[in-house]
Amino acid sequence: MIKPHRWIIAGVMAAVWLVVPVSPVAAADVLTIGFTNSETGALNVDSIGQLNGFKLWRDQVNANGGVHAGSKSYQVNLVTYDDQSKPDRVQQLYGRLILQDNADFLFSPYSSGLTATAAIISEQYGKIMITTGASEDKTYQLGNKYLYEMYTPASAYLTGALDALKTVNPKARIAMAYADDAFAKAVATATRVYAKAIGMDLVFDEAYAPNTTDFGPLINKIISAKADALIGGGHYADGATLARQVYDHKAPLDFVSLLVAPDSPKFATLGEAATNVTAPSQWAPQATFKPDFGPDPKAFGDAYRTAYGSEPSYHAAGGYAAGLILQHAIEQAGTLDQDQVAAKLDQTNIEIFYGHVQFFTDPGRHGLQAGHSMVIVQWQKKGGQLVKEVIWPKAGATAPLAYPLR
Repeated sequence: MIKPHRWIIAGVMAAVWLVVPVSPVAAADVLTIGFTNSETGALNVDSIGQLNGFKLWRDQVNANGGVHAGSKSYQVNLVTYDDQSKPDRVQQLYGRLILQDNADFLFSPYSSGLTATAAIISEQYGKIMITTGASEDKTYQLGNKYLYEMYTPASAYLTGALDALKTVNPKARIAMAYADDAFAKAVATATRVYAKAIGMDLVFDEAYAPNTTDFGPLINKIISAKADALIGGGHYADGATLARQVYDHKAPLDFVSLLVAPDSPKFATLGEAATNVTAPSQWAPQATFKPDFGPDPKAFGDAYRTAYGSEPSYHAAGGYAAGLILQHAIEQAGTLDQDQVAAKLDQTNIEIFYGHVQFFTDPGRHGLQAGHSMVIVQWQKKGGQLVKEVIWPKAGATAPLAYPLR
């Protein structure tokens, strides 16, 4: 068992929220981590949650004495730029982070597509990049040596949703509608195979443009296919719009599970359109993992709510977890040397507030997440209020699946 750090209790977070200043004498003892985030563009909602997780980790670790490597302690400095959700900006800015900002380590941008672009640069310069918000399997199957994934791979995103649905309706007629982007297509490919393997019936299977705002024609096709379940989605903007329009069209669906969007606290603002919609989630605040390192789930959640006044999404948890895992590897290595830290990341096999973390180390999938598992969450009405419950797997459920949808 790894001895945990001392962590700040949530009640004093407000007192340490400002960035800890670095004196001129200690200026060399700074650990610079670079990344881009989507302050603007289509990926803004999910990216900002991830950014908040990074910042909370930084502020807590700095207030607690910094990252300890050998005889030195390093204050964490985050350098970030707005990538505007555009791959060309990611390529340019990651080069700048390495060559001009002298980043010691990197975090990924949000999304599989943007991370694939960033990984070309990080690998070219031999810089460790901890990825979060980037789960497409392919990125980790290209022989990269310095890339480490925090999320459960995309191939496992919707398998739990199908397992949960099968328990209540093994003969469900399933429509799969998903964004035409790298992440959602990777999920769809794996889900298609899994549905066949467990004997579930896909009656509709179609991609849509990620910037779609009118889902009427697609919903009409789903209704015509006589589907009673819908799975798919992509990111927040399209997923929230799809869920709202499914409700407005009174589509006769008994089950809806969408990627990303329903896990965001913002999704509850859809009201009735959000009720009983499910989503695969990398993490949920109700989790009860017992960590070997860092805060427990309650302490993380309390600190996040104090800092941001909202519930942490799994994007925020993934950002914070990326910081913890990098910190743990540096402290185990006792140095900032890339290869020595990478060796410790290869050996990672621990529990944190976010769950189990371990990486595949064979060349064909090096850095792919091997330990973390998804949960399925659902927005349920409790006393007139929408509450997010864990409904799958049953061993970790906080409530049974509410079925049918309406």
